[in-house]
Amino acid sequence: MRALLASPFAWVRTRSGAGLGLERLLPFLVWLPRVNRRSLSQDLIAALTGAIVVLPQGVAFATIAGMPPEYGLYAGMVPAIIAALFGSSWHLVSGPTTAASIVLFSSLSALAEPGSAQYVSLALTLTMMVGAIQLFMGIARLGTLVNFISHSVVVGFTAGAAVLIGASQLKHFFGIPVARGSSPFETVHALATNLDAINPQVLTVALVTLLTGIAIRRFLPRVPYMIGAMLVGSLTAVALGAPGHGIATVGALPSQLPPLSMPAFDLATLRELAPTALAVTLFALTEAVSIGRSIAIKAGQQIDGSQEFIGQGLSNLVGSFFSGYVATGSFNRSGVNYEAGAQTPLAAVFAGVLLMGIVVLVAPLAAYLPNAAMAGVLLLVAWGLVDGHHIRKILRASRTEATVMTVTFLSALLLDLEFAILLGVGLSLITYLNRTSRPHLEQRVPDPSLPKRRFNDAAHLPQCPRLRMVRVDGSLFFGAVNHVAERLRSMERRDRVPRDLALIAHGMNFIDVAGAEFLVQEAARLRRSGRRLYLFRLKPAARAFLERGGYLDEIGRDMVFESKSAGLAAVVAQIDSANCETCTARVFVECPAPGEPVEAR
Repeated sequence: MRALLASPFAWVRTRSGAGLGLERLLPFLVWLPRVNRRSLSQDLIAALTGAIVVLPQGVAFATIAGMPPEYGLYAGMVPAIIAALFGSSWHLVSGPTTAASIVLFSSLSALAEPGSAQYVSLALTLTMMVGAIQLFMGIARLGTLVNFISHSVVVGFTAGAAVLIGASQLKHFFGIPVARGSSPFETVHALATNLDAINPQVLTVALVTLLTGIAIRRFLPRVPYMIGAMLVGSLTAVALGAPGHGIATVGALPSQLPPLSMPAFDLATLRELAPTALAVTLFALTEAVSIGRSIAIKAGQQIDGSQEFIGQGLSNLVGSFFSGYVATGSFNRSGVNYEAGAQTPLAAVFAGVLLMGIVVLVAPLAAYLPNAAMAGVLLLVAWGLVDGHHIRKILRASRTEATVMTVTFLSALLLDLEFAILLGVGLSLITYLNRTSRPHLEQRVPDPSLPKRRFNDAAHLPQCPRLRMVRVDGSLFFGAVNHVAERLRSMERRDRVPRDLALIAHGMNFIDVAGAEFLVQEAARLRRSGRRLYLFRLKPAARAFLERGGYLDEIGRDMVFESKSAGLAAVVAQIDSANCETCTARVFVECPAPGEPVEAR
């Protein structure tokens, strides 16, 4: 009884714990037994903090997305609750984000007027499609796919999105007219050629908001800088005589819960939005799982990527019928949630519920929020998106990764954002395939200067004139076979006399049919010229594959050895005794000493 009072949900494990299938269907059954009075208290505190933080963020993100401001708040209600209940992370909070919002605007602004009924319908339809794709990928257990989107792509894309956000807000920051859908370059050109049209009152409000946000972040880090900056900016606008003097405001938000909505189901719209839906899905899942994993490391939790796909999919699928546009894991809200002491996903559930109540109370106050103040806050958000630390690291560490990052960044500025994501993912996959298709091959011999004569690079050491030992570091699959064959032929061309070949195979994690066929053909080729192919230290999984396919018999079972010492003893025993008598290299300890009679082999 005492245990039941301490944890009201303790009975869940006993009644449902027997069914892992049920826990996959209802993942909240896994963490409900952790809920107790203490955790409920901490979750409520974290939820209140998160609900307050999302107020200015939701309005700001909706503005970026080209949606009516209230839709940014709607996206932080029902989707956040569904994602928390059906995801796997204890601390991940879903909702509108900067990246998802800018992708949405970039994709849909060419199809409809931002803020219009048609635009909202397209956004809700896109959200439904994204949710359906995410849900399918989760059910198919494809959670590992996000691992193929490299960090360089994310960094480059985010930096590009930051530039687009900043450029899109310049017209509100300076109060100048800029045509809808203008590129960052066109926006800067419009600003440079219309300096005399800058509204000083609008610029003052924007600058005061921006500087206030910077000051709060630096000197009062515990105070939500967005809320503080917007309050100061709004008061400044009132002091300057807003809404006159060209200082436009956001306008009062509806004081209501998320209204029911209906995405479009016509085939033409679905076909038109399909490429965008795929790109948004890839980025949204990468963002959510990456954030979830980074916080899980701190919390000592293990994230199930596929379950997170399901949670994100359901949140967008259900959210599209409750006026929520594309939601994904929010780094700001998730970080705040964790730092505020959240213990379970109930914190995100409570935050969604509290947000509904807060919106009813404070939504009318948005009538006093100037667009210039929003622009100041969004410029600060954009600056924070540029990850200078990792950009410098990538530029120093790898030319290839730097290229991927740079191309993704420039693509985000010059192309539609969804294509920038797909291009970055494609480059990441090409880079990965290029690396894995070129295993490292290195000739190895025992080094007398090392303890226990450890094997070392053979470049500057005596080599056996009858045996070449080559270590293969990388999987032997269809994409790598040609590279391995070319490297071995290149080594052979430098030989004065033909040599047997021993592949040190403990670095081969994987062998496929093409790799197995290559080994068989190589063994047959060497046999035709009176030589042999040996395999040393073949991994059990690779050996089992060769066994199942019958390749081991074709290579020769007596040519495969579990250790180098056993293999070398067998190899030296098979070398023609006349060759050993005249050899002065004496590379291996198994070699006979000079002048020692050699037994017939």
